[in-house]
Amino acid sequence: MGRILGISTRAIRLYEELGLVAPPKRTEGRIRYYEKSDERRFKFVLKLKALGLSLEEMKELADLCRHERFPAQPAPRLLEVLDGHLAGIRDRVEKLKSLETDICDFRKQVGGDHGECTLVQRRKL
Repeated sequence: MGRILGISTRAIRLYEELGLVAPPKRTEGRIRYYEKSDERRFKFVLKLKALGLSLEEMKELADLCRHERFPAQPAPRLLEVLDGHLAGIRDRVEKLKSLETDICDFRKQVGGDHGECTLVQRRKL
């Protein structure tokens, strides 16, 4: 499963321990085996991770989708969490833009005024 998903065995075990995915079925010889539904579940969790959600948010949404069996329509809570996450990202972007301006202003003060800061020029391209 790790090779298919591009993640380590350690990550797989961690997601299982955290309850983000169910432990796999095992053969009589105790060898793990995964079904297509397990792969979909891992991909869902990895997508949540790629979106930058916290482990708590990932667990909540994974639990929600486990109970609703990947509904065709997005669950209101899923949209709520994503909207909240997006608002946080937008807030951080604004703070970073403000920091960029402050740094450029400070650079001009300490290095002489040689025109616009290259960081600001790049953003205007």
